[in-house]
Amino acid sequence: MARDRARRSARGNRQGLLLVGVVLLAAGAAALAAGRGLFGASVAGDTLLNDAVRGALASAWMPYAVVAVAFVAAFLALRWLLVQGLNDTIGRLVLERGADGRVELPESVARGALEQEVADYPGVRRARARLTESADEPHLRLALTLDDDADVASVWRRVRSEALANLRRSLELERVPAVVRMSMTAPAKNPRRSLA
Repeated sequence: MARDRARRSARGNRQGLLLVGVVLLAAGAAALAAGRGLFGASVAGDTLLNDAVRGALASAWMPYAVVAVAFVAAFLALRWLLVQGLNDTIGRLVLERGADGRVELPESVARGALEQEVADYPGVRRARARLTESADEPHLRLALTLDDDADVASVWRRVRSEALANLRRSLELERVPAVVRMSMTAPAKNPRRSLA
């Protein structure tokens, strides 16, 4: 389910950020403690690349360990980037489910009908919709671009009382949670120049 995938992604983001934060905090605290002499005066006064560190860096296994750590870090970073780019839009809506099978509708059909209906309202320049979460209980994200002189309250009333009601009726659902974002366009510049 898309909802579960989004939750897993958010939980993974939090856990990854927590892990990176803890590692950086521990490294910073250790460096501060070493600099303040909490590990002894010899550690505080010693250079960063002392003989022990140089010996470890010169060992035969060090290049392999560095390459392995780099591969793991690159894999985790690539996986994180791919998860961020996943689209949570559902592909199909389930209209009816029974013992003999189920009736499905492509999400693009419902989305297209809603966008067309709302785009025809006075003052609406563009409407973009997405149905997300799950095929059985979809959520709607509707982004509207309004003309600069549009009656925002009137557009909102029509979206709520007509468009969302029509969507619920057509999908045979009691409720469709929705997030509606409205933005205004800049006024169009007059292309005509006055000739003087």
